[in-house]
This record gives sequence, C-alpha cells and structure tokens, in this order.
Amino acid sequence: MTFGNDRGRAATPEAASVMAAMSGGVDSSVCALLLQEAGFDVRGATMVLRGGEVLGDAGEGEGSTCGSSRDVEDARAVCRRLDIPHDAFDLRDRFDAAVVHPFCDAYLEGRTPNPCIACNRFLKFEALQKRRREMGLDYVATGHYARRRWDEATGRWQLLRASDPAKDQSYVLYHLTQDALAHMLFPLGELTKDEVREMARAHGFVTAEKPESQDICFVPDGDYAGFIEGHCGAGAAFELGEIVNREGRVLGEHAGLIRYTIGQRKGIGVGAPHAREGGGDGPSAQPRGRGVKKQQHSARVVGWGV
Repeated sequence: MTFGNDRGRAATPEAASVMAAMSGGVDSSVCALLLQEAGFDVRGATMVLRGGEVLGDAGEGEGSTCGSSRDVEDARAVCRRLDIPHDAFDLRDRFDAAVVHPFCDAYLEGRTPNPCIACNRFLKFEALQKRRREMGLDYVATGHYARRRWDEATGRWQLLRASDPAKDQSYVLYHLTQDALAHMLFPLGELTKDEVREMARAHGFVTAEKPESQDICFVPDGDYAGFIEGHCGAGAAFELGEIVNREGRVLGEHAGLIRYTIGQRKGIGVGAPHAREGGGDGPSAQPRGRGVKKQQHSARVVGWGV
C-alpha cells in the first residue's frame, strides 16, 4: 500500500519512519495499523492537551474528548497491540496559548471561532512536525480523510478531497504549506468510515466503537459562555441587554451578547410571526427569514424579521 504520490514516485516504506498522530480515536488507530501493514517504521504520538497525567493512567470519569488522559491511554493500548512505541507530548501550554485563549478572545470580540482549525494548524501539524524533525523521522501521518498528490506540471504538492465526500476533511487543512505536505501521509484518504471501523474491530482495538467527538473538546458540555466566563471572568459581553428589531422596537431581553452569533436563528428568545424576504440595504440586510446581528460596542442584539 502507498499513501500519496511522492515527487514522481509513491511514498514507500523503504527506510521511511513515520510519526502517527494518535488522538485515541478509531481513525488514528487504523492510520497507525495501515502504516505498519505497509512496512513503515511507525511510532505513535499523542498530544496531551487537557488535564490528567502525561504518563499516568486515565483519569476516572474523564470523557472521550480529544487530548484527555483517557485518550492517551486508548492510544497507548492500540500501540501496545501493534507492538510499536508510543510517545505522549505535553502540549498543554501551547494548546492554551494557540487555541483556548484565541477562542475566548474571539467570542469576547463578537466573532465565532473554529478552535479545531487552530488546533490542527498549530498543534497537530506545526508542533508535531517540529517534534518529527527533532526525532529525525520522515513523515507525520494523521487520520484525516484527505489525500495529497505531487503535480509534475507545477512542481507543487496538491491537497485533495477524500474519496468519500461524506467524510472529507481537506477543508480544515487549507493552511498546510508545501513543506508540511511533503512530510505528511493520509492513510485514510481512500477509505470510508465504515471500512475504518471494520478494520478496528477485526484487530480488537479498544477504539473500534468509540464515538466521534461532536463538541469542542475543552467545552464538552457545550456551555462555551460559561467556560469563557470561568476562564476570563465576566465582562461587558455577559451583561444583559435589549433585543430589538431593525426599527428599534424592543422585543425582549437577551442573556449577554456572548451567547449569540450573527445569523443565529434558534434560541433567540423572541418569535417571528411574519418572517419576510429581502432585507433592505446596508450591513443589517438578511437575505431571508430571521436572524441576529450583534451591535459591537453595544449591549443590543438586533433581530431581522421579528
């Protein structure tokens, strides 16, 4: 098996060493399996991002979310089954600086961030590529559903969608540089999720039935406003204020600007008896129906079509 066209030849395992980024989930577990079966010299690597002990046992009651001590132990268990070495890298400080703090700052500034993209960029790729170079390894491999290809005509790497459009994750990898792509492998790029789970079951991996994380890993209960308040303290973004329509008529009271995002249609707290099309001129226009516009530097939420 080969994983991507490598400057005119397939990326082959002859004398090639790979750091398999293992999150403790089923995708990265099968990623390591496929690399080993192809003959690469594989070692697993898990980023410790939150709580728990780096080298200890999984914390009691800790959820199966990315970067927890349970995830480290699940990844370690898969590596033991594959008989490959496993490293746990304590990147909690980097995670806080590159992901958590910008996440909080964005919400406090009235924006809606995507922390998973920041984590991919600054942790899974930048930090692990740095460790790869320090350890003298050839590649970093991840369980992303994406593909890469060397284009002879342009002399550049191409990032391609996965074969399975339902699982394609190439869009979160837009930031990869040419150097990073040259040292990346994506073993799952031509597989479906069902095929991946079946492989994990066949090899008895503890991660075979592990559910996919759908929430922000450091806010597993989904209460991002409560997390930010606890992390940064209450401020103007948490103050109660008015909900008004575009004409300025007060419709109700909101629970703090931080709990709303532009275009939000549910959970606003006011009804829309006559949702209307067309939205007038200027930045407050909404193409259809109702939604929210934050008035920055103001305690007001503006609702369209309400």
